[in-house]
Amino acid sequence: MRSSREVATENRERIVAVAAKLFRERGLAAVGVAEVMQEAGMTHGGFYKHFESKDALIDEACRYAFAEPGSGLRAAAEAAPAGEELKTIVERYLSRRHRDNPGTGCALAALGGEVGNRKSPARKALQTGRERLVALVARYVKGDDAKERAAAFVALMVGALINARLTDGAASDSILRAAKRELSRRIEEQG
Repeated sequence: MRSSREVATENRERIVAVAAKLFRERGLAAVGVAEVMQEAGMTHGGFYKHFESKDALIDEACRYAFAEPGSGLRAAAEAAPAGEELKTIVERYLSRRHRDNPGTGCALAALGGEVGNRKSPARKALQTGRERLVALVARYVKGDDAKERAAAFVALMVGALINARLTDGAASDSILRAAKRELSRRIEEQG
């Protein structure tokens, strides 16, 4: 039989995972505590046994979104053939699958605009996640200005994904293709 502490830990983890998905799908303001708890299979009243506030949940859910098991840009890059790591990151990030599934995708693209426009408990988590993504890309960018160029790669990827999500059909696909072409050109230029 599991201890009550183990059950509480599992419940908290389930709440965080559900919140991370819902927040990325619909935004921080649009998702309430009651909805998160219902989706997690728990009652609204139990929320405060796990979190002191919605802000505390937002912070933890955003940190989880960047560490979520299976999110995999780092793993995909590490599994790529030597010299293909950066291309693999770009292809995976600017994919239809990523565009069409914001609930399991990048929190920067899903929440960056909302968080950037106001003080938010998610701001620090998104800043940290962005820094980690830039550092990952910088590992595969050549030159003295690798970190700066990596930041530009990330900005272009995130911006392209946001724009692709704002557009439908062929226009959305065109945005993804154009961003991939531009980044592929930059990858080729570095040699």
